[in-house]
Amino acid sequence: MSEKLNFKVLVVDDEEDILELLKYNLEKEGYLVKTALEGREGVKIARKFVPDLILLDIMMPKQDGVETCRQLREIPELNGTYITFLTARSEEYSEVAAFEVGADDYITKPIKPRALMSRLKALFRREAKKKDDKDIIEIGGLSINRTSYTVNVNDKPVTLPKKEFELLYYLAQNPNKVFNRDELLQNIWGTDVYVLARTVDVHIRKVREKIGEGFISTVKGVGYKFQLN
Repeated sequence: MSEKLNFKVLVVDDEEDILELLKYNLEKEGYLVKTALEGREGVKIARKFVPDLILLDIMMPKQDGVETCRQLREIPELNGTYITFLTARSEEYSEVAAFEVGADDYITKPIKPRALMSRLKALFRREAKKKDDKDIIEIGGLSINRTSYTVNVNDKPVTLPKKEFELLYYLAQNPNKVFNRDELLQNIWGTDVYVLARTVDVHIRKVREKIGEGFISTVKGVGYKFQLN
């Protein structure tokens, strides 16, 4: 990085050589880094450290990454934290399980440090650009606050992981406009991230469960839109 932005990254992996490799490369790029060798330790560190990004393995002793991710997503202070899985598990069901518990990205090992650093730079560049967007959207009892990453439905708070929040915010920014899955993947996950098209469906379903069925509608055979009556 040409400037030290001091983004905070937590790496959770039971392989010490992976931790050392990632810590070295991340700190070289200017990130503030903490590490954990297992999931429960990672959750404890995350509560205090409040990282911008968590890199998380799936196969770990004592507590696997999926359960760890689920627990992390229950911590309100981490609503704005990206969680990216770094794992040797390449099966589709593992990826779907990761997104079901609130993951934002899924990368399979072996890790190529330079490619990963490039991917993280792109992620944080997108975050910087998003700060120029309108801070608060209020539509039909739904309030979406981009600054605090909070959502309220009829004055009741609703907790959304970061990618679910981004998806809702993007659709609400463009009411009554239909987006297909590829467009949503590109605008929410980015062109440098490969995830399954089914990931969009999972996130839409989870958002609907939390804010109600009346806001996001399905246009059969086309995609999704934020319904503005």
